[in-house]
Amino acid sequence: MSTLTDLLAEHTRLSGAAVDHLQLVVAEWQLLSDLSFADFLLWVPLDDATFLCVAQARPTTAPTAHPEDVVGSSMQVEEHPQLRRAIIESRICREEDPLWHLGVPVRRETIPVRLGKQVIAVVSRNTNLAVPRVPSPLEISYLGSAADLCQMIADGTFPTTEPSPDVHTSPRVGDGFIRLDAAGAVVFASPNALSAYHRMGHASDLVGVHLAPLTRSLIDDPFDATEIAQRFRAAVDGNPSMRMEAESRRGASVLFRALPLRPRGNPAGALVLCRDVTEVRRRDRALMSKDATIREIHHRVKNNLQTVAALLRLQSRRTSNEEAREALAESVRRVTSIALVHETLSMSVDERVDLDDVIDRVIPMMSDVATTETQVSVRREGPFGVVAAELATPLVMVLTELVQNAFEHAYAPGQRGEVVVHAERSARWLDVVIADDGKGLPPGFSLERTERLGLQIVRTLVESELRGSLSLRRRPRGGTEAVLRVPLRGRR
Repeated sequence: MSTLTDLLAEHTRLSGAAVDHLQLVVAEWQLLSDLSFADFLLWVPLDDATFLCVAQARPTTAPTAHPEDVVGSSMQVEEHPQLRRAIIESRICREEDPLWHLGVPVRRETIPVRLGKQVIAVVSRNTNLAVPRVPSPLEISYLGSAADLCQMIADGTFPTTEPSPDVHTSPRVGDGFIRLDAAGAVVFASPNALSAYHRMGHASDLVGVHLAPLTRSLIDDPFDATEIAQRFRAAVDGNPSMRMEAESRRGASVLFRALPLRPRGNPAGALVLCRDVTEVRRRDRALMSKDATIREIHHRVKNNLQTVAALLRLQSRRTSNEEAREALAESVRRVTSIALVHETLSMSVDERVDLDDVIDRVIPMMSDVATTETQVSVRREGPFGVVAAELATPLVMVLTELVQNAFEHAYAPGQRGEVVVHAERSARWLDVVIADDGKGLPPGFSLERTERLGLQIVRTLVESELRGSLSLRRRPRGGTEAVLRVPLRGRR
């Protein structure tokens, strides 16, 4: 399905400013849909007789009037005369009689979308009348606020570009709804809004209370208290505000957003949305504390592994047996490669590792511990990408063992060569080829029957930890290739 921008670019010649304004309308209109208990459809004229639907919103507070997807469909003026009428008369138009749509009675209203002096589109507000509604203070307040905001769309004063509304993280109508009069006093507060203020420390009703000074008295931080009170007053004076969060003296965290209501330019108070996010913030703090603890553990593991590597290195210097010295050097390399992974995890916030960074740090280390008789270089090709922590450690160990195996067994003393670590990644697999240009595999070599400790370690890690596959084969032009395939599906 094409996006709003795609449809506008393909079917209209609207200016960039007009497209931006329609995107703002669509970003805000879920609020209007919920307040109106109605579906909202955005129509743009293609010519004098045809309109195209480019966006659609359904209410969360009432049954939809359009269970089908209307975006991309066209409408002739004969089918919906109010679309053209709203543009010509530049006012909200309403049908006298309901329209039956898919067996459901629907009342349709059209709202011109004004930008400057021009009407650039029409919003159709379609209400499902199949479910009878008993007028209540909440419904009356919702519909009254919706009427004011819809009139402001027709006036060209809503939505505004500054400041940014933060609609994706703002509280919604059902979270908590408060209507203020032109003096800033509460004329209606929904039950959820009352609950939010009760948790903040206000025990009585809100109706008749001036919201700005009350909220200021409940908030713990003096700066936040002053800021929110000023934003409430600014909304009453006709200025929109961004979403803001504050914590009360009792420890309750609440999100606020205030919208001015000025239909036809007349001050009609403000609409305040609020949402109690105390439990959400408590869980966030718990997760942050847990993440910090895990990162500290990784940091300490890294330090301990580096200490172990240093002790092994010291022991190697004191050992006269060449075979023992080589074994200790291999242990130093293995421990150091694991320490690099834990160092990366100690700086990660989501237990994921950038393998490209780790491999690029491991490669020089492997070159340093290679035998001095050979003159072999190693380089990486292709991206490994980011992988989960449980995959990173065994994978880095496997790669270091395979590269080290090429250093030790593929080249004669004094021979020059190059080892290439090539990676290809898809949505499902990570494929790695470690290729050398050395003397190739010995006759009768079998990976399953080899007695080399490094390759035995590799086989165990590939089969038990990585759940992948590994094969060693001769290269057509000489040398050896180690082909590793690791599944990524199902990993975090």
